[in-house]
Amino acid sequence: MIPAAFDYHRAESVEDAVSVLSEHGDDAKILAGGHSLLPLMRLRLAYPALLVDVGRLEEMRGVRQDGDELVIGAATTHHDVVRDGLVRRHCGVLADVTAMVGDPQVRHRGTMGGALAHGDAAGDLPTVALALDATMVAQGPDGRRGIPAAEFFVDYLETALAPDEVLVEVRWPTLGAAGEGGQGWGYAYEKFSRVAQAWAIVGSLALVRRDNGSVAEARVGLTHMGATPLRARATEQALSGAPASADALAAASEQAADGTSPPADLSAQPDYRQHLARVLTGRALARAAGM
Repeated sequence: MIPAAFDYHRAESVEDAVSVLSEHGDDAKILAGGHSLLPLMRLRLAYPALLVDVGRLEEMRGVRQDGDELVIGAATTHHDVVRDGLVRRHCGVLADVTAMVGDPQVRHRGTMGGALAHGDAAGDLPTVALALDATMVAQGPDGRRGIPAAEFFVDYLETALAPDEVLVEVRWPTLGAAGEGGQGWGYAYEKFSRVAQAWAIVGSLALVRRDNGSVAEARVGLTHMGATPLRARATEQALSGAPASADALAAASEQAADGTSPPADLSAQPDYRQHLARVLTGRALARAAGM
């Protein structure tokens, strides 16, 4: 299909983008890589009157370390995130999951910030952001503000970004060296899709920190199990202080779908998604714990 008619503005700076958004309000949308917005426009599910292109702003690109956080510009492509040495060394789970986003063409054009600002519960990166307690940094007319991931994803395709704000960077905690064991943390992401490179029917991201044979802390993020990414809180609580054993991990994974209301669509019914959440969480926890 052909998108509705729209105007185009290439922003010269973040301040310029914010100014244009403030002037046009809900009629304007940010364009970066375009892999989230343009398909919606072609289907006439979105029809902004103006696109504000920030994809070429160097101030919104790149990776740097700031203390115990990695700061990644929102316009940094998935490809650059995957290949970045700082990301692989200090937050390997982000690199690994980003490598599973779409296909090489999508990863070379799509941006990390775009994937998060799109707010799709079937997306991989919102789940990572929620599980790692990442902070989204938005810039608007009144300056910058940090939005915790737990507050950022509001509803299906809806985030806490105001119409006149731009997501400029994301702050990720450092977890240690690349691999499944930096600084005591192990991690694994299990995703089930109908075909390779498709959206997840369900995904489960597990992070496990072990201490003297016990689970000191566990985090489990769920993909496509509701209108927003979710944390499997019952599983996390069941594992806190539990033995780092196969039986304990398997028992906790049986609670992964507790309290969820997954959607029904052509790919899966809610009960099937809940079954997948339990199975995938069990697999992810076992890998994250080194089983």
